[in-house]
Amino acid sequence: MLQPTVRRTWAPEGQTPIQYSWDRHDRLSGISAISVSPQRRRLGLYFDVWGHNICADDVEPFVGELLGQFPRGIILVWDRWAVHRAAARWLARRFWRRVQWEWLPPYAPELNPVEGVWDQTKYADLANFIPDDVAHLRRAVRQSLRHSRSEQDLLRSFFKHAKLNL
Repeated sequence: MLQPTVRRTWAPEGQTPIQYSWDRHDRLSGISAISVSPQRRRLGLYFDVWGHNICADDVEPFVGELLGQFPRGIILVWDRWAVHRAAARWLARRFWRRVQWEWLPPYAPELNPVEGVWDQTKYADLANFIPDDVAHLRRAVRQSLRHSRSEQDLLRSFFKHAKLNL
């Protein structure tokens, strides 16, 4: 959202940091996937950012992009969000030979390593960030995600936090 995510910060004694922002409710929605190479154990991060709430129709082109990167097929590990369930029904008819699903238990974001990607972006990289507008926010989010993509140790930490072995 355009409202800053307020986190603790350091400041000289007696100089409380003040953030000047106004009540703004514009927002972005994001989708992401972490890939695991079975042979090299290399991790990849794929993402997209939209200016509207993501619906099942938005998931299809994202999965299509993933299939372009992995022509032999993919296994998607998804939470049970309604958008994912609706997209899975549609994708199963279209890509049934190249896509398999594994479902996380309901209401268990702590088991999903991708949640760590968004936590890193929102609560670490963009903490206390006040964007000028949605375009500024989009650039900052994309920059944060590109940085996370290049950090293998960071991506591995998301699996470790979810208590998943690679």
